[in-house]
Amino acid sequence: MNQQLLKQLKKMQEEMIQTQKEIENTVFTASTSGIVTVGVYGTKEIESIKIDDSFEVESKEDLEMLAEMIIAACRQAYREIDKTTEEKMSKFNSFLGGMNPFI
Repeated sequence: MNQQLLKQLKKMQEEMIQTQKEIENTVFTASTSGIVTVGVYGTKEIESIKIDDSFEVESKEDLEMLAEMIIAACRQAYREIDKTTEEKMSKFNSFLGGMNPFI
């Protein structure tokens, strides 16, 4: 390989790593009906869960509904992480022959 291509590859590798770190350090938020809001890092680790003060538990079904809302908000945040990762990393995919090393 010639030196110019090696420099280009190194630069691209650095850009990929930087882009991935940015995604990992970003907190993605998602909400379900305004009652539950979750914050999830780009690594898909939960950063926070907030439950609106107006939510009152009156029965076991309310707790089950709350659990379902937390799960739904997390899934929504995970989809946003995947979408953002795909969008930001797509510029590198063509160079890698369509392979995404971050999925």
